[in-house]
Amino acid sequence: MSLVSAALFGLVQALTEFLPVSSTAHLLVFGELLGHSLDDRRFRAFVTIIQAGTTLAVLIYFRADIARLVAASARGLARGKPLGTPESRLGWYIVLGTLPAALAGKLLERRIEALGNWVIAGSLVALGLVLLAAERLARHRRRVEDVGPGDALLIGVAQALALVPGSSRSGTTITGGMLLGFTREAAARFSFLLSVPITLAAGAYKLWSTVPDLRGEAAWTVATVVGTVVSAVAGYLVIDWLLAWLRTRTTYVFVVWRIAAGAAIAALILSGVLPAGAEAPPPPPPALHAAP
Repeated sequence: MSLVSAALFGLVQALTEFLPVSSTAHLLVFGELLGHSLDDRRFRAFVTIIQAGTTLAVLIYFRADIARLVAASARGLARGKPLGTPESRLGWYIVLGTLPAALAGKLLERRIEALGNWVIAGSLVALGLVLLAAERLARHRRRVEDVGPGDALLIGVAQALALVPGSSRSGTTITGGMLLGFTREAAARFSFLLSVPITLAAGAYKLWSTVPDLRGEAAWTVATVVGTVVSAVAGYLVIDWLLAWLRTRTTYVFVVWRIAAGAAIAALILSGVLPAGAEAPPPPPPALHAAP
């Protein structure tokens, strides 16, 4: 992979991870158009690792909020009043909202990997229409401070739905937040904060399992570093831009984007550029001990 391609992938990852349009779908299409496939373990590792850049962008952008929530939650727990303050409540509600995706990911991981590219195309269009409905029906009045346990759990279920390729984690959670009456900016801000535990845990696991695929691959290793740095820097800028956009504008542009992307992927499948089925998952690692 060239460094220009690596930087392009990093930029695509940053844009599509935070905008409600699905990073999985876009990385898949750009990969195929640039001659890369997830069947290649090196490209699979590259795509997985550059996602750490966008996770880092969230941690840096919301570092003050995260520090306050963690400190308040710890103080509340130490005092025997975990829900005693607004910040401690929000911290624990984020933990609550993380549970549905964590459980679903554990139980359905292999089935999710088996879903094909038609599912990606369909998810883009279907959830684009749900986002359109949320935009038209939502009250857009509630703030992040108004999040309750029921809200956190329901938005957490929306986050779990994003395990379906093409759904978009930010797309499902922002849509869920708006349907619950939150302003667009509040829905996006809670979406980003909610992403921290699950993306940190999943990212650490994926890094541990995929980094060995780049051993002895100097060119791919350099490309991966470049892609990760670009995704982190661009991701920070995209977060700032999106929050500013949602303060005064609607999400209609993302609805159009999703439907157009879904139609484009369907056209690529029908033309034979993309396979209709899912990419083959990597083989399981060899057992540490042979069976007796």
